[in-house]
Amino acid sequence: MHGPFAEFALLLLICALAGAVFVRLRQPVLIAYIVVGVVVGPAVLGLVTAHDQIDLLAQVGVAVLLFAVGLKLDLHHIRNIGPVALATGLGQLAFTIVIGFAIILALGRDVMDAIYVAVALTFSSTIIIVKLLSDKRELDSLHGRIAVGFLIVQDLAVVVAMMAMSALRGTGEGGAETDLMAVALSLGWRLAVAGALMFVLMRWVLPAVVASMARSQELLLVFAIAWGVALAALGEWAGFSKEAGAFMAGFSLASTPYREAMNARLTGIRDFLLLFFFIDLGAKLDFSTLGAEVVPALILSAFVLIGNPLIVMAIMGYMGYRKRTGFMAGLTVAQISEFSIVFVAMGITLGHIGVQALGLTTLVGLITITLSTYMILYSQPLYERLSPWLGVFERKNPFREIAAEQQPAQNNPAEVIVFGLGRYGSRLLVQLRAAGIEAVGVDFDPEAVRALQARGLPVYFGDGEDADFLESLPLKHARWVITSFPQWESNRALLHALQSARYSGEVAGVVRDAAHGRAMTEAGIQRIFNPFDDAADHAAERLAHDIRHKEQAP
Repeated sequence: MHGPFAEFALLLLICALAGAVFVRLRQPVLIAYIVVGVVVGPAVLGLVTAHDQIDLLAQVGVAVLLFAVGLKLDLHHIRNIGPVALATGLGQLAFTIVIGFAIILALGRDVMDAIYVAVALTFSSTIIIVKLLSDKRELDSLHGRIAVGFLIVQDLAVVVAMMAMSALRGTGEGGAETDLMAVALSLGWRLAVAGALMFVLMRWVLPAVVASMARSQELLLVFAIAWGVALAALGEWAGFSKEAGAFMAGFSLASTPYREAMNARLTGIRDFLLLFFFIDLGAKLDFSTLGAEVVPALILSAFVLIGNPLIVMAIMGYMGYRKRTGFMAGLTVAQISEFSIVFVAMGITLGHIGVQALGLTTLVGLITITLSTYMILYSQPLYERLSPWLGVFERKNPFREIAAEQQPAQNNPAEVIVFGLGRYGSRLLVQLRAAGIEAVGVDFDPEAVRALQARGLPVYFGDGEDADFLESLPLKHARWVITSFPQWESNRALLHALQSARYSGEVAGVVRDAAHGRAMTEAGIQRIFNPFDDAADHAAERLAHDIRHKEQAP
């Protein structure tokens, strides 16, 4: 079999088999896709030649992902996390560039190599981080929102860096400065025009257009993808980037009442298209110059894996956030990005640096992306081990996070505390209070907390996995704690935190499947609720009652 269609069929089959093996080994499938890209690419087997088609699907996948990120980021959210995202993003950029530049010079590289590689070390992969946070259902948490905020700052910095280095092409003495000034002025007026255009669209055009499209769910999906890809192309044409354009497309629709419907329908398409992005990334890794770069790559990888999270924790701690929030957000910058490789490759094209710098950057990318993926996936166990040494990154009074919590009165009586206020948890809280039970809720999504507080419900903002936060809850007189956290790791962390807080009441858990239920039972949780089984049992009981009642009627 020959041709792109046969190659795609082979590629999808290999991805399915490799993904099944990695899931069996409890490893993330995105690493499986990168490995598949390496194996089928020109570096190993060279099985796939449809590189242009794969690259196109990868670009569409990136656009859809960034569109979905922008879709969840409304103006209210920007006001809440804007200052910390900007301060953390810029602080991490400055720290990594300065220290990284010094390390690379100490390794014997020339100044231009040091500039390019140091800048490349500052960029973290928004695509991979958002995918991991989404899989862990932490995208709406406080640290998830802050992380997305400063990752967007990094993405904008990528554009500025590429434009700045491109301005050095072919300039003589003093010419670079003139070109950089021209680039700065050009970027400034384009940002102003883009901002004004976006304001007009969001205020007067898009609400009516989206309402018209929403008459058909299929049409709404097509419009969402079309709008995201169109603005991605427009963003690239305007000198920004496809990623920035796609993000702005999603952001422009974030205030419409249809954003949840669009996001839900995009999820499956996004995951499918991103498969090609990870394959494309693996296929483009350059292994030809890696042999002599192992030791420098290990040194720089250690710097990225340790130094970047430390500076994020330091900045967030200074700004008044708890150590756990800073730690979880900091882990998201413990890697370099696919943009890093693109940026260094651009330097080779411009004649500024040689292929050795690209080999070094590629190896650092492979090491940090792989290791940081596991650091994020197992962030809670890692935090529990390191927590005693992280107090230096937290103020005695984490004022900003406390102010954001807007907690109910501390003496508020509580017979039941519900952790996790999604559809099930929030409904459970409402019904318990309607039944006269003194129940309070806890959630780490600030928007969900504010919405429930606006309804007059006693809801705490905070992370149930944080033992320090649990000390502020009215656990002393609580008879029941109910957790509706969707993942067993989160429930395990909550149980550990409850034990540290000397909670003596009973615990109930909401489970999604049998494996989750078995883990909860083995952990000693007294009562298990399965929403699907319970709902089916209740529906069957009511239906049977109605049928018998009609049969007995004369």
